[in-house]
Amino acid sequence: MPVTENVVRLAALSDIHYTKSSQGSLQPLFEQIAETADVLILAGDLTDYGLAEEARILAKDLAQVKIPVVGVLGNHDFEGGEERELAQILTDVGMHMLDGDTWEYRGVGFAGVRGFCGGFGRGALGPWGEKIIKDFVHEAVQEALKLESALARLKSEHRIVVMHYAPIRGTVEGEALEIFPFLGSSRLEEPLSRFDVEAVFHGHAHKGAPSGATQTGIPVFNVAHAVLQTNFPDQPPFRLFEVNTTPVHEHTIAAIGDRRHKGRRATDRVETDGVS
Repeated sequence: MPVTENVVRLAALSDIHYTKSSQGSLQPLFEQIAETADVLILAGDLTDYGLAEEARILAKDLAQVKIPVVGVLGNHDFEGGEERELAQILTDVGMHMLDGDTWEYRGVGFAGVRGFCGGFGRGALGPWGEKIIKDFVHEAVQEALKLESALARLKSEHRIVVMHYAPIRGTVEGEALEIFPFLGSSRLEEPLSRFDVEAVFHGHAHKGAPSGATQTGIPVFNVAHAVLQTNFPDQPPFRLFEVNTTPVHEHTIAAIGDRRHKGRRATDRVETDGVS
């Protein structure tokens, strides 16, 4: 696809759950994304059982994608205990795997973590009582700290966050209330506003809502494959988001208002609102 000056198009998708027999299954979709977007975001659960063999199948399909691919691992990708090999397999075909890391492309910076669960707001689990509870909460805190550190290292004016677990309750609405604490953690929301993030993409909640926002208005998109298919059945199952990187002079910023909104433009596919 021809590069459009000052606009970076992001296509986001999650929870594709590649198995040993998935080769070629998403190739037509990947080809369509490459014709539509500048960057493909994959927000975790790339494989079904976290097996290196599954990752090799996905890697063969991703090797044909002619635009940059950036993403994170999800909980399914840890199931087989082969997550390091899995990440290396995908890195070897050019995918930018983020785990507290950053990547920058044409003025847009990406920070990514897996994230973790623990609940939202007043329902969030606290580090109290047994050591195993404290360890559980510690994992969520560490993921939030990894995200904060990554965002602090980004020098780009435009910041995009990729994670697997949800940072807000809004995008898990639709799931059974009983499993909300296992779908994400509001601790992941805390670093977002401090670094003026432009948009967040996650997956994991297969029956959740396609979009929501943080308390400070940062858009959060649930791009689980099942969510996009259910909510946008007449559209290809990926979320398209455009970042306008045109420089804005200081004297015009006040007239525009909140800087986060000057670079944000979503296509009709995403704003018609396109767990395991």
